[in-house]
Amino acid sequence: MIRAAVANKSANFSLLQLALPGKSPRNIGIFLLDTEGGRLYKKLRRGWKSIAGPEDVEILERLDEDFGARIEELGGEPFLRSLEDSLSNSLLITDRSDVMVSDFQTALDRLFEEHVQRTEVIPFITHVPLYSLRAAATKFGEDMEVEAEGWTPAPERLKLDRHMFAARVVGRSMEPLIPDGSLCLFHAAVVGSRQGKRLLIQRMGATDSSAEFTVKVYTSRKVETAEDEWGHVSITMKPLNPEFEAMVFGPEDEHRRFRVIAEFVQVLEEPA
Repeated sequence: MIRAAVANKSANFSLLQLALPGKSPRNIGIFLLDTEGGRLYKKLRRGWKSIAGPEDVEILERLDEDFGARIEELGGEPFLRSLEDSLSNSLLITDRSDVMVSDFQTALDRLFEEHVQRTEVIPFITHVPLYSLRAAATKFGEDMEVEAEGWTPAPERLKLDRHMFAARVVGRSMEPLIPDGSLCLFHAAVVGSRQGKRLLIQRMGATDSSAEFTVKVYTSRKVETAEDEWGHVSITMKPLNPEFEAMVFGPEDEHRRFRVIAEFVQVLEEPA
């Protein structure tokens, strides 16, 4: 029998706010205090450049690290009290609100989502574009402008760039790393050697509409040529799941039988 988690731990939370001149206060962070154990949990937003000028961004980008150091030095409750006594002008903190929780980190994430408006999309800072695999192949393979289906949150603290996108992978060939139906993060600019990398591959069909997409581990076998250079003899796309067979191509098959679209970064969301 699965039992629901019971909210039986007392806590209180405060909102950290940014009040820039001429603008209403904006929630930028959460402090969640374990009132019995005294531990203070914090979570601050990212993407400061979208809400503040250059003169403020440098200060705001240091807040998380500075707060962490002061919490370690003072302790959770004394640090929170020092903020309540000293913050004014641009940085504000709200009165504490009591809350019962079952897990502090889960509660912190929920409160942050609810009060700090985590759903605000800051492209390639907090979110990456979501494509179908066919749209991703067109977008990154043929230099055509394809509209994203939407934006999906990226993991916190992961450095993003404009080559990154999300797409859902169907199939069991890369289990257990990529469960069937997982939403995955990819990087379209595959740099350096491909050897051993997990790549998103477009396998060409008889027609454009019959092309297949798969994620496989890229390996190649090379030999030294008469010109003292190295050339591919064969290219193998290996699955992780032993129930599936590898795909073997000749060196002339790229762009004819297959095309590399992107490199797999990580699973963002497993199927429910």
